[in-house]
Amino acid sequence: MARQASKTKDTAKKPRARNARPKIERAALKLFIHEGIDAATTREIAEKAGVSEGALYRHYKGKDELALSLFMETHNRLGAMMAEALSGEGSLDEKVLAAVTAYCELADEDFLLFSFHLVSLNRFLPYDKRREDDPVSITEKIISSLMQEGVLPKGDPALKAAMALGVVMQAGQNKIYNRLPGPLSQHVEAMARAVLCVLKSE
Repeated sequence: MARQASKTKDTAKKPRARNARPKIERAALKLFIHEGIDAATTREIAEKAGVSEGALYRHYKGKDELALSLFMETHNRLGAMMAEALSGEGSLDEKVLAAVTAYCELADEDFLLFSFHLVSLNRFLPYDKRREDDPVSITEKIISSLMQEGVLPKGDPALKAAMALGVVMQAGQNKIYNRLPGPLSQHVEAMARAVLCVLKSE
């Protein structure tokens, strides 16, 4: 009788889901954005993904590691793209246009993932400890170099970087809250002009 009960229990187990990791990540993103990281639970994430809670723990130690991994995926890509755009050949206008284009294309590629990064900056930036490949640090460093070369007026590179990044980041925030419909890329030229105004201001 006990053996039969055990057999029934085994056959009732949920089969291991294929491609569980991307399902877990998409489900987590939706819950993290709409409910918040602290409110979401691993059980909710697993249920929304259609997998067992054990499947989540096979890929991540827990909810916090999952959230940080999703954040850094965009953060690292953004840093590399900004460095490539701003350090490339061309005039200041061309570099700024390339950087804003890269930012908007990354946003439009996967806006759910991008939205999570944008709304989680205050939570995860302390983990970054001002690394040299951080998007903000890269921007500050390049602005500082341009000031030393006389391309930009002298000033505080940190302030100029914050103001310039604010142009595109606030546009991204407004898109999250449905105040800016359509792809972000359609506003590239307008945002690039605004960034240039910030950078060239005295």
